[in-house]
Amino acid sequence: MYYIKDISVHLGARTLLDHVSFMISPGDRTGLTGRNGAGKSTLLKIIAGILQPDEGSLEFPSKTTIGYLRQEFELHETRTVLDETMSCHKEALEIQQSITRVSDEIAGRTDYDTTEYKELVQRLADLSADAEHFNINLLRVDTLKILKGLGFTEDDIEKKVGELSGGWQMRIELAKLLLLKPDILLLDEPTNHLDIESIIWLENYLQDYPGTIILISHDIQFLDNVTNRTIEIENGRILDLKLKYSDFKTESAKQKEILRAAYENQQREIAQKERTINRFMAKATKTKMAQSMQKQLDKVERIELPEESSKSMVIRFAEVPRSGRDVIKCSGVSKSYNHKKVFAELDITIERGDRVAFVGQNGQGKTTMAKIITGLIRADSGQIETGSNVFMSYYAQNQSELLDSRKTILQVMEEKATEETHSRIRSILGSFLFSGEDVEKKVSVLSGGERARLAMASLITKPCNFLILDEPTNHLDIYSKEILKEALLDFGGTLLVISHDREFLKGLVNKVIEFRGGKTYEYLGDIEYFLNKRKLDNIREVEISNTDKGLTASGEKNTVQPISGKDQRKIRKAIQQVEREIEKIEKEIAEIELQLQNPDTYKDPGFNQLNAHYNMLKQSLEQKMADWEALLMETEA
Repeated sequence: MYYIKDISVHLGARTLLDHVSFMISPGDRTGLTGRNGAGKSTLLKIIAGILQPDEGSLEFPSKTTIGYLRQEFELHETRTVLDETMSCHKEALEIQQSITRVSDEIAGRTDYDTTEYKELVQRLADLSADAEHFNINLLRVDTLKILKGLGFTEDDIEKKVGELSGGWQMRIELAKLLLLKPDILLLDEPTNHLDIESIIWLENYLQDYPGTIILISHDIQFLDNVTNRTIEIENGRILDLKLKYSDFKTESAKQKEILRAAYENQQREIAQKERTINRFMAKATKTKMAQSMQKQLDKVERIELPEESSKSMVIRFAEVPRSGRDVIKCSGVSKSYNHKKVFAELDITIERGDRVAFVGQNGQGKTTMAKIITGLIRADSGQIETGSNVFMSYYAQNQSELLDSRKTILQVMEEKATEETHSRIRSILGSFLFSGEDVEKKVSVLSGGERARLAMASLITKPCNFLILDEPTNHLDIYSKEILKEALLDFGGTLLVISHDREFLKGLVNKVIEFRGGKTYEYLGDIEYFLNKRKLDNIREVEISNTDKGLTASGEKNTVQPISGKDQRKIRKAIQQVEREIEKIEKEIAEIELQLQNPDTYKDPGFNQLNAHYNMLKQSLEQKMADWEALLMETEA
């Protein structure tokens, strides 16, 4: 068992965590939820040993290993993706390197009777014994499986780490953590930089994870699919229920309602008794009885309602004049990248008051079309007509990452504000929970959630009647997403939103445009109507591709040709053959390594021939492993 006891954290006059206690059982899958700034990441860092609480303690069994997915990390940019990921197996790699070094030294010596030679032989025997605890080839296979699960292609794993974006480097850090298999796995927003296929792979992996998991996520479906327990932090206190998040929300709402009803009933009873006591106290003959009743009332355990969090965003979009009837009209629009067609001859019309969702697989052109509409990129052909009196605002998928990290919050807002909204900057920032000295903070020190709030705040400094949002819920907590949705429901203009969040889209849009196979398909209804028409259970099924694995680490589309059933059978047969050959080679290598543990082997006249055969077997094994990886990649495609 793992015990978190009376943890308290104070930030100035504010209490972030107030005597928080709970127990974690081995194998628990816990979702840590709460508003941005509630203390989730702080608690996770305390469990990881990165931060120390002001009060309280942790009681874990000795030798408990803890893995924490850091948001800030350092990777060797000159290493390949595979080598950097394999570097987490530090002890195994060092033993393997030592065996190679000592073996090479022994092979070059003939002083078999010297003390130095005997010490080298004993050193090799000790290293070989240590190596039995590790299987480098198996570790390599596990590493490749996890990298492929997280979206890396065969070409990607040989690229230098420095060639990758921050999001893909984060996947390497996640892969290293999963390979170490710590007793307690701590994940803070692990899905932020993953595509839908990788998210689903991670869900499946975590469901079978042998250790304990505590994770923070704002993805409700991810929480529901991975966790079996939810701990919510609010005003320094926790509510802990052994339920997945959706069930937790339902049950916690019931509990709060029952508690409120009990509180109100008790308050009525107390008020009635106090009135009776006051009446009795006024009569000399009943004073003693009144005093007795007062003592009984004082002993009553009062029900207390939990303090409701008052800190929440307030989003209000400014009113602007109505646009013309046709807001955007796209006719025969085509776009290709590097001779690869994204879409061709698309016709899309968005009218005043439309609330449109773009959905579809990664790489089908949703963001590309949104950028063409905004004028950020040019179409290869076709016409884009913007209607009269249209004031457009665009929130990019990586909007929070585009903020200048050298500037303060206030400076970012001042740059974005118009002449009319300049006087309201501090008021707008306050509604997005940036008040007082907060506005002087540099963007570089803000969390992902704070950056997202600032990006959204800067968006509404400019009045608009056509709002385009590309994945606006990234980095927003569950409560902030609800507030944004409510604000968009009240927005009087035209809305275009790209999102894979079904709960966010439900009831928000009245038209769905699906991007599929270079074409678009229009559905005149909300997201539930669209899913029903497509006979799909959830929006993830729209985004999962049967013929590709999304984007490669370099940002290019990874297209794979379907393999026939006959060819697949041939590949599987070849895999089985290679696996048998690998098993045979590994067995022969193990037999030679057993001989090498005997000092007399090195005195044998045939030692050099044995050593040459041993090195040849190792090279052959490496080649067979490469063949196996290539065949596996082909059949997985």
